[in-house]
Amino acid sequence: MKEKKSLPRWAEMTLTMFKIGLFTFGGGWSIVAQIQKEFVEIRGWLTKEELLDIVTIARSFPGIMVINISVMLGYTLGGVPGALLCAFGMALPAFLVMTVVTACYTAIRENPWVARVMVGVRAAVVPIILSAAVNLWKTAIRDRTGLVIAGMAFLLPLLGVSNILVIFLGGGAGLALQTLRAVRAQKREGGDGE
Repeated sequence: MKEKKSLPRWAEMTLTMFKIGLFTFGGGWSIVAQIQKEFVEIRGWLTKEELLDIVTIARSFPGIMVINISVMLGYTLGGVPGALLCAFGMALPAFLVMTVVTACYTAIRENPWVARVMVGVRAAVVPIILSAAVNLWKTAIRDRTGLVIAGMAFLLPLLGVSNILVIFLGGGAGLALQTLRAVRAQKREGGDGE
């Protein structure tokens, strides 16, 4: 029996990102669940921790979150060519769809059927985003330190603090608290050896 030939990794990455880009509705967060399924669960090319790091970095930089994630993911898996191919695969469907929508915008904008479909699409995206958040929560929040930082990061924007500042404060708090924890552990180990 002849063995099925698989695509080269670069082609599979590009096509997978194209597929994700074609069906990503509802903004940047809905992509995370799809990437987790495709790249973590199905292909095993990333761990949940690596995906969380990619999402964290991509979310922290200016620009379109889905493209940032695509670039980081592609770079992680295939260097600069992988970054370019994943970004291209992700952006091409949106470019093609927006070209068609722009050409037909007046008819689509006032069409009640399109408006009704979009109500359903927006409602369906919410559980996808929540699912991604729950999966990332399990990976990101491992102890009370993470829980405290997450709680503060949730509250600060509600008080008007910039998201960028919240990210820097979270990083600083993580660095300070984990360093303090490491110093205390070293002192305990040093005190036990005397």
